[in-house]
Amino acid sequence: MDLDQTDIKLLKLLQADATLSNKELSLKLHKSIAAIHERVKKLKSGGYIKKTVAILDRQKVGIGLISFSQVFLKAHTFEVLGEFEREVSKFPEVMECYQMAGSYDFMLRIATKDMEAYHQFLRHKLAVLPHVNTVQTYFVLSETKSETAYHF
Repeated sequence: MDLDQTDIKLLKLLQADATLSNKELSLKLHKSIAAIHERVKKLKSGGYIKKTVAILDRQKVGIGLISFSQVFLKAHTFEVLGEFEREVSKFPEVMECYQMAGSYDFMLRIATKDMEAYHQFLRHKLAVLPHVNTVQTYFVLSETKSETAYHF
């Protein structure tokens, strides 16, 4: 599916505010409500819109600590990498997991209540996974910018 200018504008509007109704979107884009409904449906079925979520204030819901962990594995076979990805994906504390090129194998963004909760996560979940060799963690002191929208 090729995106036209209306699709791109629609995606940008939805990234900024996914609660906009089809009526509001139609007014902003000068299209009929039915046309907007069909475009949104097509963008969803085409995989451009993966899901619609609410972005929460982490402090208000009790998430006081964000950390980034570099994970080094003992082996790098297809099976080991896949097993690590499957297991780490089960942990609710892991917000993002990226396989990396470079000196470490994976980068994880981890959200926990506090340092003690991170410590328990590390000792009882992450560090005990098979094939984990080393975990190096960096703790966020302040957040200057946090975006969810892609600019294209």
